Amino acid sequence: MRAGLILLAVALAHVIAPPKHDGGEWPQFRGLHGGLADDSALPTEWTREKNVRWQVQIPGYGWSSPIVWGDKVFVTTAIADKQRPPERKGPGGGDPVPPDAGYRWEVHCLDVATGRTLWQRVAAEHKPTLGNHISNTYASETPVTDGRQVYAYFGMAGLIACYDLSGGPMWQKELGAHRVFGSWGTSASPVLDGERLFVQCDNEERSFVVALDVRTGEELWRANRAEKSSWGTPVVWRNSVRNELVLMGAKRIRSYDPATGKVLWELATQQNSIARRPATGGGKPAAGGCKSTPVATPDLIFVGMAPRERNQSLGPMWAVKAGAFGDISLTAGETSNAHIAWSRTDAGPHFASAIVCNGLLFVFTPHGGQLRCFDAKTGSDVYQQRLPGAGDFKSSPWADDGRIFNLDENGTAFVVAAGREFKLLATNRLDELCWSSPAAGAGALFVRGVKHLYSIRR
Repeated sequence: MRAGLILLAVALAHVIAPPKHDGGEWPQFRGLHGGLADDSALPTEWTREKNVRWQVQIPGYGWSSPIVWGDKVFVTTAIADKQRPPERKGPGGGDPVPPDAGYRWEVHCLDVATGRTLWQRVAAEHKPTLGNHISNTYASETPVTDGRQVYAYFGMAGLIACYDLSGGPMWQKELGAHRVFGSWGTSASPVLDGERLFVQCDNEERSFVVALDVRTGEELWRANRAEKSSWGTPVVWRNSVRNELVLMGAKRIRSYDPATGKVLWELATQQNSIARRPATGGGKPAAGGCKSTPVATPDLIFVGMAPRERNQSLGPMWAVKAGAFGDISLTAGETSNAHIAWSRTDAGPHFASAIVCNGLLFVFTPHGGQLRCFDAKTGSDVYQQRLPGAGDFKSSPWADDGRIFNLDENGTAFVVAAGREFKLLATNRLDELCWSSPAAGAGALFVRGVKHLYSIRR
């Protein structure tokens, strides 16, 4: 009997233990290190004719990012008959009336080397219950994988679907489709911590964060949130003191214990009084909510908000120390305290998340093509530079071998040196609408445009 139990335990350990990876994977939104790539062989220059190994058209539309594991690339999409593509510009609010058309929410697995579709699965098929913004899609959340299974969350359909890497269905979990501010649609992607899968669902009805068992989809814990709509993806912060789950919010930024859902610390944004009011221009308050994702080092996590005023390009930013606890909010006139290394009112990103490289914090403005560089330790200015010809930045930056990359919405990638002096290294054009954040894995860069997925390799 004892021998049988030992054999069973060994077998279960073999099934449950996550597979080792070789450092070339990109298993979630922004990879494992907040946009820092492990592969120094990525190309610096490309065009449609140079270094593009393949391009394939993904049916339907989705602003979700690709992810990479081994020889597989995964993307999600939403497909309907007579479907209109997302547009660059649109009205301030979305259409509250859902489309009168059947949609299919799908997961696609492609071969890294060729772009050939290995498998595709329909996670849900029905008419949407929510309207959407003309610039958003019905599949804007990036999937995540642990090398055993792939987990795809579709916020507009209100469910998460799990498959093994061969496409075998494992489980589904209904989380509900909830109305969001301005009918802007959803975009917060799921994240993993060992055997737990986390989903942040901030909306206008009942906001919450939930932890699911990766093997079964069963709920491990749920924490209700006194927040309204937000769009940023949570971050599992493995810092020098402990692991934390950090979530943005319009009223408060909070850190949770990943194992229990207990709040470890919280930070008042001082934005709650204006976060729900749309603006018409000038110095009026901007529509609130969090669209960017925190970025972290082992000692600091940088949490930034969208600008408070419509005429501002960047909003507030705080650098929170590892080990913070309780209410760490700043009082009037403070820019730091025992838990916050520094803060400033003009460093928080809007759409594109920040990135930290070589002790520097790089932030791309949403409009006007500006790049701001700060000292990550002190928050002091390093430089501010206009990127020539840059459009709006909606996708988030990545870094590789001392270089910072970001893709504007026109499909133009700007490459700058990750140093204290501005140096533009390259400008690369694909001439396709791009809001998704690229993935860097398996020795290649995977860029998703409104119609195509590109593999870019030296």
